[in-house]
Amino acid sequence: MPAPDHDTPADPDALRRHPRLFRAVTRRQRPRLRRTDITVTDEAAVKRAVRAASLGNAMEWFDFGVYAYLAVTLGHVFFPSGNDTVQLLSSFATFAVAFLIRPLGGMVFGPMGDRLGRKKVLALTMILMAVGTFAIGLIPSYASIGFWAPVLLVFFRMVQGFSTGGEYGGASTFIAEYAPDRRRGYFGSFLEFGTLAGYVGAAGLVTALTAWLGPDTMEAWGWRVPFLVAGPLGLVGLYLRMRLDETPAFRKLESESAHASEAADTVETTTKGDLGRIFREQWRALVLCVALVGAYNITDYMLLSYMPTYLSDELGYSETHGLLVLLVVMVLMMLLITQVGRLNDRFGRKPVLMAGMLGFLFLSLPAFLLIGQGGVPAITAGMLMLGLSLLCMLGTMSAALPALFPTSLRYGSLSVGYNVSTSLFGGTTPLVITALIGATGSSLMPAYYAMGAALVGVIAVACMKETAQRPLEGSPPAVETHEEAAEIVMAGAPEPKF
Repeated sequence: MPAPDHDTPADPDALRRHPRLFRAVTRRQRPRLRRTDITVTDEAAVKRAVRAASLGNAMEWFDFGVYAYLAVTLGHVFFPSGNDTVQLLSSFATFAVAFLIRPLGGMVFGPMGDRLGRKKVLALTMILMAVGTFAIGLIPSYASIGFWAPVLLVFFRMVQGFSTGGEYGGASTFIAEYAPDRRRGYFGSFLEFGTLAGYVGAAGLVTALTAWLGPDTMEAWGWRVPFLVAGPLGLVGLYLRMRLDETPAFRKLESESAHASEAADTVETTTKGDLGRIFREQWRALVLCVALVGAYNITDYMLLSYMPTYLSDELGYSETHGLLVLLVVMVLMMLLITQVGRLNDRFGRKPVLMAGMLGFLFLSLPAFLLIGQGGVPAITAGMLMLGLSLLCMLGTMSAALPALFPTSLRYGSLSVGYNVSTSLFGGTTPLVITALIGATGSSLMPAYYAMGAALVGVIAVACMKETAQRPLEGSPPAVETHEEAAEIVMAGAPEPKF
């Protein structure tokens, strides 16, 4: 027999005839919030969780940033051809391969994280990411082993993509479930601080190596250095993650279930069942997630991954010149991103996200016209216009997206929705923009592409619910102090559905 809909009003006549019965049913369905139901967060534990999750995210985007910033060099090393455009397209196609495999990683690691715990799966994704990136730095060139060089490159890019499928959904879930409700935006913004730190580290290292070694030496062996750095970084990240405890929300869920984890040999069957629940029960939230992430990722990859290539290939600037300008913009974004987190805690996720989407919708064309004029001041001004719009999304998404889904299916649902969207729209952005410019001859195609994505984003933000300063669905309230917990109980706040 299906459970009654708690939000459906009772029949007025029945309510008059049996008032006590209906009061008893209401109390049973929505019991009064008790002090023991409220999670009082440990600030030191929250900070440890934020550091560990953010470092993993930084490493992920360091790896992807290195590949994007070395796209021209890698095209020469692995895809010999007399046509520079063909080399670049081949290199970006390999970049996109990692994103095409990401949904599979999300479908495996996401439900596993809901079943076995966030911590274990995040440690596993860290290991795989480090191995995949380190291995790319060891691949012989096309001149040495011929056809097998690009084959190995594609294989290890797929290892990277598969592991990354469980990274963002897990890291954002981990921080969201640790953070107190009133500061989830602030702590969540550190995840994207890690994104920018990874990009800055990648851009800084590639720029320094190129300036020091020169293009010929970079093509000979210098390109390997940034990939080999991933090995030690991965060990540090793994150490930090293994020291963490499971999130309070997952521990609460686990304590309420007879056996939250199944034996290792039943994980595959369980994963299939959980995927069925995700698509059956969360399809509306998944559609919203795909739209939000698609708009966010197209603009993100356009600015942080593709722009140096655009400046060098379309406007004739050196690769170092484009990276230096982008470095300045990203460092400024790093300085401001936690303030955006505070803003969306105070004013709400929707207003800040909408500001970012509208920024790209109305400022993309003026920004690219400025960039097209050339000169450091014009290029910097144009990129700052795009960067500040992106900042509104970066500082808000990591708090907004986990709140779309209930605790029992959060890791899996977010991993599936995020990675399907990233696969379709994010990783393909450099490839699509390069192809559009080649087909139309217009250097303004990146602006039009970003405007289309932003329009979809505006509609998605308008459809989402506001979740700032509210408990995550399926989790009890999370507060910073025992006094705050007592105030909630005394106020008789209704218990959330979990």
